[in-house]
Amino acid sequence: MIYSLAKSVLFQMQPEASHDLALATLKKTPNALLRQCCDDTIEDRPCSLMGLDFPNPIGLAAGLDKNADYFESLAALGFGFIEVGTVTPRPQPGNDKPRMFRLKNELALINRMGFNNKGVDHLVEQISQRSYRGILGVNIGKNLTTPLESAHEDYLYCMRRVYAHADYITVNISSPNTPGLRDLQLGESLEQLLQVLKEEQRELSQQHGRYVPVAVKVAPDMASEDVVMFADTAKRFEIDAIIAGNTTASRDGVENSAHGSEAGGLSGAPLTTRARRVIAQLAQRLHGEVPIIGCGGILDSSDAVAHRQAGADLLQVYTGLIYRGPQLINDIRRTLSTTNPEKSGNDG
Repeated sequence: MIYSLAKSVLFQMQPEASHDLALATLKKTPNALLRQCCDDTIEDRPCSLMGLDFPNPIGLAAGLDKNADYFESLAALGFGFIEVGTVTPRPQPGNDKPRMFRLKNELALINRMGFNNKGVDHLVEQISQRSYRGILGVNIGKNLTTPLESAHEDYLYCMRRVYAHADYITVNISSPNTPGLRDLQLGESLEQLLQVLKEEQRELSQQHGRYVPVAVKVAPDMASEDVVMFADTAKRFEIDAIIAGNTTASRDGVENSAHGSEAGGLSGAPLTTRARRVIAQLAQRLHGEVPIIGCGGILDSSDAVAHRQAGADLLQVYTGLIYRGPQLINDIRRTLSTTNPEKSGNDG
């Protein structure tokens, strides 16, 4: 009820302005009050993945808290893990405004933010002082002005900076809003990137005396043969997890929306089937050798169950949280605590 009232006000504002106001308000709200949104009567099912222990399988996707300014407050809502970022080596403003659009009838968003963030040094300052003891992932990317052939340098720089403070690191090579970035998902470019990242991970593990898993976030728009290739490459380089997936460049399902033709990545309900198909294709090829974090189009608990049945080990939400509020987390936690979806490897 409280979120329904807040939403009626926030949705009268421009999307990015309401996003900023909601997060600022969240940060000013005492965590004890925020925790009242979390149903503590739910008996969660903890799970282990990537060598990490998750109190429940529901996480917050990257993009909501790009600079790690709000994760302490967000964690109080009942998430099993939080992912901050995407962060780049140097601060950058992102694309020109307006760059976020609501498609309310379709329960969707389009964004072309362009990795707007305060830079990795700011993020490290935030997470190095954290009191949150849950699982914290950091999503890293490349600066817009960095040539694609030098992208690995940006990823390595961010990895080195966040390694001591992150529980896992996600390599974002799938945003549609940085020109050419998705080319890193394929062929020789992918192999070269994963090779240098895994070599750096081994060196950092020795330096810090702890192994920090590395996940790779892929797009939901890959052709089936590219999904197979990516899965095989991920296994060969022993990537710790795959996040499937990011926003989509497709406009299927929003053709008649007032904002359907806006450039950027589409998220929300129109992404559900597309994301689940990639999850299932990955699961069929990986045979459990690489964990899958399902992300995209989770608007209710039935979506969460279907993603799990398709092959996802963990789940992440973002747009569903915007439309449904904290109750979405409770609903999914409650459903997963009473059911144990059998992974079929099918797209459900």
